[in-house]
Amino acid sequence: MKTKRVLVTDEAKKIIEQLRETHGELMFHQSGGCCDGSAPMCFSKGELMLNETDVWLGNIADCDFHMAKDQFEYWKHTQLTIDITKGRGASFSLEIPLGIRFIVRSRLFSEEEALDLEPIHYA
Repeated sequence: MKTKRVLVTDEAKKIIEQLRETHGELMFHQSGGCCDGSAPMCFSKGELMLNETDVWLGNIADCDFHMAKDQFEYWKHTQLTIDITKGRGASFSLEIPLGIRFIVRSRLFSEEEALDLEPIHYA
């Protein structure tokens, strides 16, 4: 079984399900842009237009997770875990009105894991 590049905590899964009930299908994107820096942001599927500068890293809780190509260069050696924390972020992400925000926890892949990673796909 391939090593996943992105995971999600049970607490974050619950919020994703809650958001899905209100907003329908969802997607995640991490840009490293102005809004919350490199925080993962949750959107209604298709709300954010993807292009050749975006990389698909995997699927969490039935949501595709994309990252800007330049951000991926910084994060490509790490496994990301999407979690939540209390507090209001400065982004357009769907969870903000709930008084929480998605965050990334990361760890470096082991040498063994790095040899067997799930493939990425460019948008």
